[in-house]
Amino acid sequence: MTNAVNDGIKINTRSVTIVLLITVFYLLVSVLLVGFKTDQLFLAGIFNAAFFLSPISRKFIIGFSIFIVYWIIFDYMKAFPNYNYNTVHIADLYNAEKHLFGINFNGKLLTPNEYWRANGNTFMDVAAGIFYLCWIPVPLAFAGYLFFKNRKQFLYFSLTFVLINFIGFVVYYLYPAAPPWYVEYHGFAFQAKTPGNTAGLAKFDTFFNAGIFKSIYSKGSNVFAAMPSLHSSYPVVVLYYGLKNRLGVINIFFVAVMLGIWFTAVYASHHYILDVLAGILSAFIGITIFNALARTTFFQTFIQRYEQYIR
Repeated sequence: MTNAVNDGIKINTRSVTIVLLITVFYLLVSVLLVGFKTDQLFLAGIFNAAFFLSPISRKFIIGFSIFIVYWIIFDYMKAFPNYNYNTVHIADLYNAEKHLFGINFNGKLLTPNEYWRANGNTFMDVAAGIFYLCWIPVPLAFAGYLFFKNRKQFLYFSLTFVLINFIGFVVYYLYPAAPPWYVEYHGFAFQAKTPGNTAGLAKFDTFFNAGIFKSIYSKGSNVFAAMPSLHSSYPVVVLYYGLKNRLGVINIFFVAVMLGIWFTAVYASHHYILDVLAGILSAFIGITIFNALARTTFFQTFIQRYEQYIR
C-alpha cells in the first residue's frame, strides 16, 4: 500500500498493455461512432505522453482522466442526436421566455436575447467574449490548483463537475431545446442536423479578426441542447469549491466570472434566461447529490483508492 501511495501506477508490462489497449479501443470506437478526427489523435497522444513521461505527469493525467471521460461522452453524443428521441422545444420555450422575462422596446415585446441583440455595443461584445472564453479554462485551472494543493478536494471537485454534466445530458435527451439564435435564423420550424452558430459571439471574432468562437461552435455535439445551460452550471461549482477551500479574494474573481458568463449566455443569444436558471439549478442538484454520495462507505472507499494513484 505504501508503494501505491508514493509511486502511484508504475510503468510495467501490465500498465503499458492496459494503456495501449485503452488507446486503441478509444480510437476505434470514435471512428465507428463519430468518424475520424485529428482531435482524437491529439487526445490519445496527450494521454500517452503524460502517462509515460514521468511519475508526476502520470498522476496528473490519471487524475484528469475524469475530465477526459466527460469529454469523450460529450463527443459521442454526436452519434445519438437527442432530437431522435424527443420533440425539440422551439416556439413553446421562446414564448415562455417572452412571457416571463419579455422587455417592451419600441412598442414591441422582445425576449432579453432580442433586446440585447438590438442594444449591444462593442465594449459589451468584447467583454462578453472574454467571459465566455472562461467557461472551460477557469474550471480546469482551478482543478489544476486543487490537484497540487489538495488531491481529495481535486477529486471531489472533478467528480461533482462531471456529475452535473451528466445531469445536464439527461435533460438534453428528455427536453431537447433550441437556443435563441435558432429562432432568429431559422424560425420555429425544426431542422435536423442544423450546424452550430456563434450567434452574438461572432462580434467578438470580428473585432479581433479571429475565428475563435467559430472554431469552438463548429465542434458542438448538438445545437438542440440549450436546456439547461451547462455554461451557467460550471462557474457555480467552481465558486462552491472555492468557498469550501477558503480561497478568499480569488472567490471574488469566481463571482465576477460567474455573473459574466450568465449574462453573456443571454446577451450572445446562446441561451434563454430559463436555460441559465436551469443550469444553476442543475449545479445545485449535482452538488447536493454528490455530497450525499460522498457520505457513503462505498464512495469513501472509491475516493481513497483513487487518491492513492495520484497522491
